[in-house]
Amino acid sequence: MPRFQAVLFDFFGTLTCAVQRGSAHRTTAELLGCPPEVLVNVLNRTYYQRATGALGTAEATLRWVCAQAGVRPSTEALRSAVIARFRAIRADTRLRTEAVPTLAALRQRGLRIGLVSDCTHELPALLPQLPIDPLLDVRVLSVQFGRCKPDPELYRAACRHLGLTPATCLYVGDGGSQELTGAERAGLHAVRLAAPDLAGHLTFNPDTGWTGPELTSLADVVDLIDRADADSGSPGATGPAAHRQPAEVSIG
Repeated sequence: MPRFQAVLFDFFGTLTCAVQRGSAHRTTAELLGCPPEVLVNVLNRTYYQRATGALGTAEATLRWVCAQAGVRPSTEALRSAVIARFRAIRADTRLRTEAVPTLAALRQRGLRIGLVSDCTHELPALLPQLPIDPLLDVRVLSVQFGRCKPDPELYRAACRHLGLTPATCLYVGDGGSQELTGAERAGLHAVRLAAPDLAGHLTFNPDTGWTGPELTSLADVVDLIDRADADSGSPGATGPAAHRQPAEVSIG
C-alpha cells in the first residue's frame, strides 16, 4: 500500500451517522402546503438535479421543487420553508463520535484532509458550524462545483488544490453515488466505510458492486494509514508540518 499524503472524505454517512429524514421535515411540507409524502417523492427523484446547484439559490430551488409537487406557496411561506428545511437537515446531521478525533489524528500525522460531498444548499451553510470544519484543507461540494459523484473531476479538483497527485490520496466513503468507483476512476485509492448503522442510511445510486477494501469504523482509517506507513518504511510526518493551519477554501 502506498504512503498516503491526504485523505478525502465523503460527508453524509461517512463523517456523519446514518441519515434519515426526521420529523422536522414535516414543518417544511406544512409551510409549503404540500403533503409530506408528495414532497419526499419529489425530493428523492430530483436529488441530483438539485445537488448540482443548476436550479439557482436555495429559495429558487425549493420554488422549483414546489412546481414539481404542484403547489404554489407565497414568497413569505417559501422563505420560511427554506429556513425550516435547513433546520430539519441540521437536526438529521449527527457527526460520528470518532469524526473529530480521526481527522485530528490524521493531521497530527502530517496528512492533508479534504471533503468531497454531493449535497444541496444546506451543507455549505451548515459546515462552518461543525467542529470538523477547521480540520479541513479543502472542500469540494457538488452544489457549488456544479457536478456530482461519480464524476472524476470532483476528486481531481480536490487533489489539484492540495497540490497532490490522485495516487497519493485515499478516499473514504459509504458508497453512495457510486463514489468509490468514481474515486478509483479518478486515480485515487478508495475504501468503503461499512459501519453497522448504514443499513438504514438514506442514499442514492449506491456502489452495490464494490468489491474493494472496507472498514467498519471511521477510526480504522488511522490504523490503515499507520499500516501503509509501516509497509512503505516511511513513518508519518511530525513536527510543524503536522500542525499547519487549515486553508479556508471552497472550490466552486
